[in-house]
Amino acid sequence: MSLEGDVTENGVTRFLKIGDGEIAYDVIGEGPLVVMAPGMGDSRRAYRFLAPALAAAGYRVAVMDLRGHGESSLGWSSYTRTDTANDIVALIEHLGGPAVVVGHSFAGGAATIAAARRPELVGALVEIAPFTRPQQPDLGGLLRNGHYRRGMTLLMGVAIFRSAGLWKRYLGHAYPGVKPADWAGYLTALGDDLGRPGRMAVVSAMGASAPKDAGAHLGRVRCAALVVVGTRDPDWADPRAEADGVVAGMPAGLGKVAMIDGAGHYPHAQYPGEVAAAVLAFLKEEARA
Repeated sequence: MSLEGDVTENGVTRFLKIGDGEIAYDVIGEGPLVVMAPGMGDSRRAYRFLAPALAAAGYRVAVMDLRGHGESSLGWSSYTRTDTANDIVALIEHLGGPAVVVGHSFAGGAATIAAARRPELVGALVEIAPFTRPQQPDLGGLLRNGHYRRGMTLLMGVAIFRSAGLWKRYLGHAYPGVKPADWAGYLTALGDDLGRPGRMAVVSAMGASAPKDAGAHLGRVRCAALVVVGTRDPDWADPRAEADGVVAGMPAGLGKVAMIDGAGHYPHAQYPGEVAAAVLAFLKEEARA
């Protein structure tokens, strides 16, 4: 039985075999294909609000679990953004592309790689709070910005201790202010999932995977791209500057930024209506191009 019952039509998880592993995914809706990949430490239920909104607007939406997350299998040889990009491409080919690719955080960088390497399969790109560029510690930001400092401290603790409890504390911080109506149950289920043997080791491996591979592909993107970032994202001292930097790394005229006021690192779950409106307006504009 699927863990994603509020997203699927029939409650049955589908699996795509890639090598010796399996990627879990669901599909809802009819129309042009959208493939959505969540960030590390989360499951495809992260899109439980956004996916139905896109499906209702006339898209066929596939939401996938990352390697070693949710219902996808463990035991992969590596867990880099390039690996996730290959999984995204395999799912698009399996479902019949091209597709719009939506990637959050870690998967935002993976989506960039997929778009750059397989332009015939990726018609448009949406990166939500993406870790796409190589990161440098912002020492000034750590001193000036307590919200950023707290987020970095919690993430460092997760990396050191591989603790699902610390990850849950980070999530509480990364959803500043507004929480989804199902927050308590969602956080409990996610903690239970990450508490299974081997799961936090995967999160740690992904966290240690620097986004150099994604940053190297930014200039090779050929499709239109939307970067969606919350104004209160604790992963950067200046979220707008990070979003602008991602766009600046792309060829001129391809990328644009949508800032979600008050949102943290998970704007698609905190403010799904605002994010859906931004994504649908972007896709409508691209369809006219």
